[in-house]
Amino acid sequence: MVSTTPDVRPSNPRFSSGPCAKPPQWSLDKLSDAPLGRSHRAAIGKSKLAAAIEETRALLGVPADYRIGIVPASDTGAVEMAMWSMLGARKATMVAWESFGAGWVSDVVKQLKIDAEVRTADYGQIVDMASLDYDTDVVFTWNGTTSGVRVPNGDAIPADREGLTICDATSAAFAQDLPWDKLDVTTFSWQKVMGGEAAHGMLILSPRAVERLESYTPAWPLPKIFRMTKGGKLIEGIFKGETINTPSMLCVEDYLVALAWGREVGGLEGLKARADANAQAVWDSCESRDWIANLAEDEATRSNTSVCLKFTDERITDGAAFAKAVAKRLEKEGVALDIGAYRDAPAGLRIWCGATVETADIEALLPWLDWAFHAEIEAQAEAA
Repeated sequence: MVSTTPDVRPSNPRFSSGPCAKPPQWSLDKLSDAPLGRSHRAAIGKSKLAAAIEETRALLGVPADYRIGIVPASDTGAVEMAMWSMLGARKATMVAWESFGAGWVSDVVKQLKIDAEVRTADYGQIVDMASLDYDTDVVFTWNGTTSGVRVPNGDAIPADREGLTICDATSAAFAQDLPWDKLDVTTFSWQKVMGGEAAHGMLILSPRAVERLESYTPAWPLPKIFRMTKGGKLIEGIFKGETINTPSMLCVEDYLVALAWGREVGGLEGLKARADANAQAVWDSCESRDWIANLAEDEATRSNTSVCLKFTDERITDGAAFAKAVAKRLEKEGVALDIGAYRDAPAGLRIWCGATVETADIEALLPWLDWAFHAEIEAQAEAA
């Protein structure tokens, strides 16, 4: 029998894993200070961009000697800049346990044709990070947005490594601890945990990464938007707000608003606590139901932002069709938007639990998952 329709609906049904929900109480009038129609090279533009960089540093606790740059093409652009500019100096180790990591593998092996060892794990698992050779350049994602798993800590990365670590941290930054001393290149985008607008990426470089840029020239030509050095020296302006291409000052203002909100809720610790509470509500719900489970098999590696779920009921005859139908029911009711699993991932649901989502909305959503599941089971039985 179909379960009773829940009485309470989420106030905000946006549970997309990117672009993610805006911060609570966000409104367009909060962007009124954006210097629209002005050059990003004007004093006001430079000051806004510099503020975005330094406030990012403060909120994330990035060391003072690390460079932070705003780059084009979101997290993808930031990762590509790092790989095309720095890889090739030594052997690489490419690590993938979800679709985006697999994309970085393809770029390095098929496009750059770099000597690389490829280490993979199935969705819901991660590679044994302690087994990697850190005298090679290691490229990996910290949090698998499409698989719901994360690196639990940086303990496996040695301090005396010879190679660089290049970390795609786009769904981890602002929600999980990132050990800066273990990360040489870190990338993320505004539209994930902070709910900013798309198309802008962040590139954070350790002194070791800067040394690589200044001492190594790749064998292949670099597009203009990838070039971070001139005459063998780092272009420092990039890391002071003098962006390679024209940024949207409206998006910059939106990011500054999100950073201010992050400070208001307790800084990094407050942001992590919000994501933890959201994810825990989903995990607890799964533990009390026998028809749904966390895709991440090890509790230690479960993501607190991109929580991926799989249906386990034996009555389900077509997992992909069933999951799509459940997501469609929830969207039609206006209680959950964009929560279907990523197209390359195993069939299921994906609930964004980052800090901009309110725990009350997660709690309101969970009874609707029951409702949609039982409704679809009944529909499947009737169709048979």
